[in-house]
Amino acid sequence: MTRVALLSRSANLSYFQPLLQGLAPELDVAVWPDPRSLSAEVAVCWNPPVGVYDDMPNLKLIHSIAAGVDNLLDGQRTRGLPVCRVVDPQLAQGMLQYVLWCVLTFHRKLDVALANQRSAQWQRPVQTPASQCRVGLMGLGELGRAIASVLPGLGYPVNGWSRTPRQIDGVRGYAGEAEFDAFLAHTDVLICLVPLTPATRGILNRRTFDALPAGAAVVNCGRGEHLVPADLIDALSRGQLRGAVLDVFAHEPLDPADPLWRTPGVIVTPHMATMPAPGTVAEQVVANIRRLGQGAALANAVDAARGY
Repeated sequence: MTRVALLSRSANLSYFQPLLQGLAPELDVAVWPDPRSLSAEVAVCWNPPVGVYDDMPNLKLIHSIAAGVDNLLDGQRTRGLPVCRVVDPQLAQGMLQYVLWCVLTFHRKLDVALANQRSAQWQRPVQTPASQCRVGLMGLGELGRAIASVLPGLGYPVNGWSRTPRQIDGVRGYAGEAEFDAFLAHTDVLICLVPLTPATRGILNRRTFDALPAGAAVVNCGRGEHLVPADLIDALSRGQLRGAVLDVFAHEPLDPADPLWRTPGVIVTPHMATMPAPGTVAEQVVANIRRLGQGAALANAVDAARGY
């Protein structure tokens, strides 16, 4: 019998227990902080307790419940164990819908209309064609490519920036640190989708904001640690940025006292841009547990050193 530990210090993952056992009744599933978790062979995680892997001598596999694995790796020593993520085709569709809403909010000046409503002002914002709203996708992985495949057809010029060069039809590509500023200079709505790595932590900072055209907008649906909040608030107060939509935060849920809630121009959403279906997560976790038992190659394994 394989023991599985559901590990999180910020969420209750107990709802996965019946899903996993419904697919594989032979699994023994423990939910942190049940002491049985420490003897598990498989850790199924979201933001696990720091250092917990070192206390699990039988551990053979670390599995995310999401597409990202940075929260599984941050501050952790994985001891060379395999790390896997979830791949759900619906994730890309959900992110596309969310990003399209953000782009429309700034392109069609819906943020201005909502601000006018709060002060009971009937003032029609000047409308411009989509061709005058340049969208910059910072990150051209699976989610970025899905967005890039749609926005040009709606009339938006799309620029893409990635660590290494990528060729995508309809997208003007930029790559590496040497081309980052040129990418930003041609971006009116910046969408952050990059993985969280040491190189991208804090990348949404004053230098980045100042390299954008004055009056640009920022959307962060990557990871909260990409953003330096004080730099964002400063850029908004100076008028360098027009607004921002933030879906992810370094500490979730966002503290009610956090100034981002009340910063003019900021729209806060509760980490809702996209998420895998729980049933899909359970199916992929169980499939990898069975592969592990058979000595077969694991699906959706990541490079823990790179973080993706």
